[in-house]
Amino acid sequence: MVENRFRQATPEDAQALLDVERAAGIAALGHIFPPGMYPFPTAEVLAKWQAALVEPGVRVHVLDDDAERARLACFVAHDERLLRHLAVHPSHWGSGLARAAMDVAVAEMDDPRLWCLADNDQAIGFYEHLGWRRTGRRKTSDYAPFPDEIEMVLPRD
Repeated sequence: MVENRFRQATPEDAQALLDVERAAGIAALGHIFPPGMYPFPTAEVLAKWQAALVEPGVRVHVLDDDAERARLACFVAHDERLLRHLAVHPSHWGSGLARAAMDVAVAEMDDPRLWCLADNDQAIGFYEHLGWRRTGRRKTSDYAPFPDEIEMVLPRD
C-alpha cells in the first residue's frame, strides 16, 4: 500500500519540496501564472517550506521517488484542519499518488478544508471526485497576479 511509504518530512527536505512544487506548478499552472510574466517565486516558496517544516501542528508527508534518488515523487502538507498543499511531480501524474497523499492527510485532520486556485480546473475536478465541496468562500492568492482561490470542505458523514 503506497500510503505506508510516506514519511514525515524533515528540514533537510525543504529544497526537495521546493523542487516538486516548482515542477508541478510550472507544468499545471502556466495558464494562471505565465512563466514569462510571473517567474516562479523560488525564494518565497523555499522560505515557506523552511517555516512549515518547523511550525508546531503542521505535518508534511513526502514520498521519495524510487527512480530519482534526490527527488520526491509527491508531498502533502496539512495542519489539524487545513490541507495546505498537495503536489505530485509531473513524472508521476496519473499514478494515483495524489489520492494516496490525500488519504494520508485527511486521516489526520478534523473538518478538512483547503483553498484552491479558482482557475485550476484539474485540481478542483480531482477534489470534487474525492467528495470535496465548494463552500462559496473566495480569497485572493498570495502570489502575483493574485488570482482568486476558492475554499473547499470535505463533508464527513
